[in-house]
Amino acid sequence: VFPGIAAGEAGRAAAASFGIGAVIALLVALPASELATAMPRSGGGYYFISRAMGTLFGAVVGLSLWFGLVFASAFYLVGFGEYAVAVLAEIGAPRPGLIVPLALVFGVAFTVLNVTGTENAAALQNYVVALLLGILVTFLLYGGADALGLVGEPSAPEEFAPFGLAPVLTTAALVFTSYLGFAQVATVAGEIKDPGRNLPLAMVGSVLIVGVMYVATIFVATSAFGSGRLATFGETAMVEVARYFFGRPGAVVILLAGLLATVSSANASILSTSRAVYATSRDAILPQWASRVNLRYGTPHVALGMAGGPILVLIAVGEVELLAEVASFLHLVMYGLICVALILLRRNPPAWYDPDFVVPGGPVIPLVGAVASFGLIVFMQPLSQLVGAALMLGAVVWYFYYARDVTLKGAL
Repeated sequence: VFPGIAAGEAGRAAAASFGIGAVIALLVALPASELATAMPRSGGGYYFISRAMGTLFGAVVGLSLWFGLVFASAFYLVGFGEYAVAVLAEIGAPRPGLIVPLALVFGVAFTVLNVTGTENAAALQNYVVALLLGILVTFLLYGGADALGLVGEPSAPEEFAPFGLAPVLTTAALVFTSYLGFAQVATVAGEIKDPGRNLPLAMVGSVLIVGVMYVATIFVATSAFGSGRLATFGETAMVEVARYFFGRPGAVVILLAGLLATVSSANASILSTSRAVYATSRDAILPQWASRVNLRYGTPHVALGMAGGPILVLIAVGEVELLAEVASFLHLVMYGLICVALILLRRNPPAWYDPDFVVPGGPVIPLVGAVASFGLIVFMQPLSQLVGAALMLGAVVWYFYYARDVTLKGAL
């Protein structure tokens, strides 16, 4: 969804924007991996922060994680609707008014799928990601050879950062939604086998692999068209890049990849949203009926409903950039506090703190991760900052109204 938008904001330097996002994500993924191996429980960042910093911070982060994942899921589903409509247009059946209805239908479908069992959602995820990676690797290998002049026509030279440094940073803030997946791993830590090994591999590995692929994608896309022309293609710019390389068959395959990518992201986010609601409800920060588990499927069906309902409301808004940035805002606050939580736990470790993975370098990495996470928020558009801050303020009000007498087990 992002390459065309990002190229319009930062030119070819949009590749650097994705690179900055990857570095910040990695600085958080390492501390999050240590915390997750010490506390492999559902809830991820909420659980870590609440046990390290107390109930108030836990409540704000837990509710913000719920809101942030809802915004992210809505963003992914709107992207799915855009790609689905592009598929229809490609086969000669344009239906521009179907973006929101399709997003709504599939939002309901993914919520129902997750109710029927985590195994079903995971099986879909594995098949989707395997096929998606196969398509993207093939595309990037050929596109990279073209960009380097080994095949095809040489690309026209273009200034790397035509608009200066500031748009590179604001674009990094916008596209950071692309890196929320690693933290979603931690929200289902309680359901992962061999967490001491698999959690760090999943979180750190996903950031490294995805970061490389994003940077390569922007490099290939801007080499094919130039950033100015790429920006005119909007959310489906990668379709036109594939058409340039491979003709109509290439466009169809990348449309399929776009559908797979948005399906994968939306499915994972809905699963993670429900676990955030489940974890906060289990600790009585939300009403405990929200943590009820379906007796037939063993899934938190009420929490899934509390995820799916707000997602459908936000889909109707359809503002792609706003949805993405609010999701990033709320996650970046959590990421910064995850790094702070690690520093606090290391200074005064409780008896139960025994991680299988330890971040090297003492407090340096979590300290830099906290500063980078909070700092990136400054470069977001004011409306996103306002909406994100309002949601966090609402979480504070809820805490003092409902949860200020809650005592968390294991909290410092």
